[in-house]
Amino acid sequence: MGAWQSYRLRLQRKRWLIRALRKRRELRCVADRTDRIRPSDLIVFCTARNESVRLPWFLKYYRDMGVNHFIMVDNDSTDGSLDYLARQDDVSVWHTRGSYKRARFGMDWINWLLRRYGHGHWVLVVDPDELFLYPFCDSRPLRALTDWLDASSIKSFSAMLLDMYPKGPLDAQPYTAGQDPLEIASWFDAGNYSVTRNARFGNLWIQGGPRGRVFFPDQPERAPALNKVPLVKWDRRYAYVSSTHMLLPRGLNLVYDEWGGEKASGLLLHTKFLDTFNAKAEEELTRKQHYAGSTEYIAYADGIRDNPDLWCRWSEKYINWRQLEILGLMSKGNWA
Repeated sequence: MGAWQSYRLRLQRKRWLIRALRKRRELRCVADRTDRIRPSDLIVFCTARNESVRLPWFLKYYRDMGVNHFIMVDNDSTDGSLDYLARQDDVSVWHTRGSYKRARFGMDWINWLLRRYGHGHWVLVVDPDELFLYPFCDSRPLRALTDWLDASSIKSFSAMLLDMYPKGPLDAQPYTAGQDPLEIASWFDAGNYSVTRNARFGNLWIQGGPRGRVFFPDQPERAPALNKVPLVKWDRRYAYVSSTHMLLPRGLNLVYDEWGGEKASGLLLHTKFLDTFNAKAEEELTRKQHYAGSTEYIAYADGIRDNPDLWCRWSEKYINWRQLEILGLMSKGNWA
């Protein structure tokens, strides 16, 4: 990359940080327990709206993984999510009535909180329906991974989004608060993924899976991006550009080996497709707060109406992370 392009990316990063500084005015602190955060703590950052049914398992899952603190943004929930989060001893929560879309789909709020509280920490930026998976996660805590990354001078860790879904209609099995969503959404597409390289930001762009297969079969290029960089040793100079798909500085996106080898990588098991999905899709169609006029949710509504079952004869049933490594969806690299 030339000097001029590098300069332009530095300017863009500064613009995102300035936007985040301005957007902090939209946040009202409801429960601030950040004084309990220790220098070595692992922190989850998350934006949520009307996710009360998911939050109990979400918090348990990451607590069991070794996360020490949660910094949450509640985007004007009406289902009791804010009160629930405010009662948790390891959660600091902010409330906003601001536009999710005008905050760059929540990233302006998260960038500000990352700058304020994430500096010097390993941070994990995830949605309430995303369950982070990494090599040896069944026997090693998240701290073991971040210690290895520190020792290897690696500052960011990638995780492809893997859409999980049930066998049969989405509303056939009701999901209850505190339940492991993988008990219901236990199937995934083992293939059907395309990978290209984004020349400007240096990240890989991954598309496909059931959302490409069912909702965008005739326009696969419009399918949602599945590439993410959710785990980062944060510095206040960093900024997420587009969700957690890519960051600046650009070097943080180079989470793959350009010379034919393998770098360690993880997965985000995406449990969006439960019986709650139809109501969520209808709500987002009305709010129109998502990317490109919520065209993704328009496709969801049409696709579910025509075919409420995402399962097909090529679907694989989830077993564990080793199965996903064998399928080439994640890698332990040289971490042994």
